[in-house]
Amino acid sequence: MIDYKAEYNRWLEHVAEDQVLEELRGMDDAAIENAFYQVLSFGTGGLRGIMGAGTNRMNHCTVQKASQGLANYMNAHYENPRIAISYDSRVNSEDFAKTASSVFAANGIKVYVYAELMPTPCLSFAVRELGCSAGIMITASHNPAEYNGYKVYGPDGCQITTETAGKILTEIEKLDVFTDVRRISWESAKMQGALEIIPDKIYDRFTEKVKKQSVLFEDKIDRKIAIVYTPLNGTGLKPVTRVLEESGFTNITVVEEQKNPDGNFPTCPYPNPEIREAMELGLEYCSRVNADLLLATDPDADRCGIAVKTETNDYRLLSGNEVGLLLLDFICSQRIKHGKMPAAPVFVKTIATVDLAEKIAESYGVRTVNVLTGFKFIGEVIGKLESEGREKDYICGFEESYGYLTGVYVRDKDGVNAAFMIAEMFAYYKTKGISLPDKLNELYDKYGYCRNTLHSYEFEGSAGMDRMREIMKAFRKGIGNIGGYKVIRTEDYYTGLNGLPPSDVLKFFFKDTAGKNTAAGRTEVTGSVVVRPSGTEPKLKIYISVTAKSEKRAREAEEQIIRNFLYGK
Repeated sequence: MIDYKAEYNRWLEHVAEDQVLEELRGMDDAAIENAFYQVLSFGTGGLRGIMGAGTNRMNHCTVQKASQGLANYMNAHYENPRIAISYDSRVNSEDFAKTASSVFAANGIKVYVYAELMPTPCLSFAVRELGCSAGIMITASHNPAEYNGYKVYGPDGCQITTETAGKILTEIEKLDVFTDVRRISWESAKMQGALEIIPDKIYDRFTEKVKKQSVLFEDKIDRKIAIVYTPLNGTGLKPVTRVLEESGFTNITVVEEQKNPDGNFPTCPYPNPEIREAMELGLEYCSRVNADLLLATDPDADRCGIAVKTETNDYRLLSGNEVGLLLLDFICSQRIKHGKMPAAPVFVKTIATVDLAEKIAESYGVRTVNVLTGFKFIGEVIGKLESEGREKDYICGFEESYGYLTGVYVRDKDGVNAAFMIAEMFAYYKTKGISLPDKLNELYDKYGYCRNTLHSYEFEGSAGMDRMREIMKAFRKGIGNIGGYKVIRTEDYYTGLNGLPPSDVLKFFFKDTAGKNTAAGRTEVTGSVVVRPSGTEPKLKIYISVTAKSEKRAREAEEQIIRNFLYGK
């Protein structure tokens, strides 16, 4: 922990911006501690935090310092380095992008910037297409409006590895935020040719690559399905509607209140398609226009949430795990049907993602690779396949937090790709008279019903960080049962496991040792619990996965686990 009072006083002395000075002068001691007790953490996810003054906040100073450290790293490791930059709709995103650009240009690094806000997958694509040494995306993804962030990408278009993040952090830590940062103005950078706008052809190529992910292979579908789409005031409007319309899905109603970019997110303060509150306005539109399908992308359009009309004409939200299972089965079945499955197919998921996916993949002869939480690890697997000349073996990957990718043209989750693939899958089954809930039930009948839930607990400030560390330490002492179910195996990733890098994650596998075997040879209840601190928010996340022979039994088991394990009742 740093001397937060001394650092606060140093900021008072050196900061020139009136608005920042006013904020600093208005802080009480508790606010000063929370804003300065640590330097905003830089890792594989880059930076992410609440906007405001202080070392533990997202502001122009922290962006400048991170950019100077990254510039020093790039100049030490690449000849004639180049960087691509994009930004989302959040408050200060464009300003932070310009601030970062001015630092890179001043350090002799060629800068390519999108002319307007663009989704995260477009940034990953630009890095690869333009042969850049790195990329940054100014976004806080699906966090509340007061957050912003700074995601760093490597030359492969994937978020940086743990090793690279450590090297960049070393460079950042050498710097004084007020004396060691070099900058030139945005206008000077453009005039000197140090900064160029990314040409429209890069965006055009991206949309073409997305459309090529189709697995219909000439199958005829009803493209007149009624779609309601909301970009949640983010970046998705142009690319999502363009890809859908150019693919024949023209019956689209856009949620007007959430159509245009707005970092205040006035109708969805927590713009996350994982939560119902963010989808409520879209659901209202669905009822109004009698839509078949609701699609929603988060502010940087790397996640996609959906809802579908039911037999009773109301709407059911599907979870990220449910959509992932449906997409995996759809892609596999279509590839098998049309003879398009590679000889050694690979599916990738995170360890917090539904275990049932592995059974589905296995039934199609597809190998599952499990990785740590974070889509960058899925991107790394794609990169490894590419280095072996096997990138075509990758058929898809997904994570429970609504992230999907079915191609190798980018190395991060892609909400544009997800919206397109979901629309085609929905239309394919609708043409055959099958709803997505019906298809899910078919999968559950075949493989067992699987219920997955996420439980998050907030721990704000320095005291919260200490509390989370104590909880993880207590879990590592070992537990014998979870809600009355016997723990049969524990995986601790703290020092690295199964070839994965070290991570503060625990996974407990359990089963109902008293349950009777089913005809398929499964015990009545099996499952897992994953515990990990969030890498981007002050939260402890607990993922519960329960598989049973029926939905009723799975829900009962989950409720028992929540009651006895999470709340100790």
